[in-house]
Amino acid sequence: METNELSHIFERIGSHHASRRLELQTIHSAIRSGPTGLHISFENLDRVGPLLKALLKISGLWNRAVRNSLNYEIVEHPVRLQNLPPTFQGFRILHLSDLHLEGIADGGTALHRVISQIDYDLCVITGDFRLLTYGDYQHTLTCLAPLVKHIQCTHGIIGILGNHDFLEMVPGIETLGIRMLLNEAVPIQRGAETIWIAGVDDAHWYEVADLTKALQAVPKQDPIARILLAHSPEIIEEAALADIDLYLCGHSHGGQICMPGGTPIIVNSRCGREYAAGSWRHHHMQGYTTRGVGTSLLPVRLSCRPEIVVHHLFATT
Repeated sequence: METNELSHIFERIGSHHASRRLELQTIHSAIRSGPTGLHISFENLDRVGPLLKALLKISGLWNRAVRNSLNYEIVEHPVRLQNLPPTFQGFRILHLSDLHLEGIADGGTALHRVISQIDYDLCVITGDFRLLTYGDYQHTLTCLAPLVKHIQCTHGIIGILGNHDFLEMVPGIETLGIRMLLNEAVPIQRGAETIWIAGVDDAHWYEVADLTKALQAVPKQDPIARILLAHSPEIIEEAALADIDLYLCGHSHGGQICMPGGTPIIVNSRCGREYAAGSWRHHHMQGYTTRGVGTSLLPVRLSCRPEIVVHHLFATT
């Protein structure tokens, strides 16, 4: 990233946030490329990949697991919000997450085809654009460009960073037409009425989510619909206390490799398993944790299809 672009990011998000993220990115990259063998979590256990692949091949499940990783399920998710303005009745939000673009087995062909068949008003992407958690990210941006061309909607695309993503990726992502929220919020308008979309930076590994800062621009008066984009479901309690109406996230992949019936073996989030996948409620706040589009380690899924979610917003009656 050019020096002037880095300076712009510092000005936009503040030196404390930017410095902390860049410092942890450097530390994480050093750990991953060094000889220590220390890794952060299961999804980052590179050495597990070859072993898992061998086990799947020996068991005869490899080809099936790869096919499953491209068998996208379109989930239509109705949401009833008390504070939804009348003009947003039936508003549709396409929710993508955990793209891990370089790791998609067919290069994105099936994903592009499925997305092209869906109608929606706004697209949100809740982090993890890239496969690796360290190193070069230019190939991610190359893979992202054709996906963006297949996302067509009136209110555009809004995204946030995940724990796989680097801060330096933001200018390149925004150049492609995605509005990135770094502890920020933007209004979405229909006629004279507005809902607000807030987005926080990663709360899982980088721990730089700042919900208070993200909501600074959101009007305090009620009623107003507040939708939060977070990479993981780990700040649910804080979001509920901040009067968020709808919490959208991913990160867990729904387990990716699950037991028959869909029970995840590992969810990789510091929260209850009831928040690891699908629709949930915490006090007054509704939420949805998507199983995501892509995969970690290997392009495989078992008993856990990748999903593309369309949230349909309706006012409570």
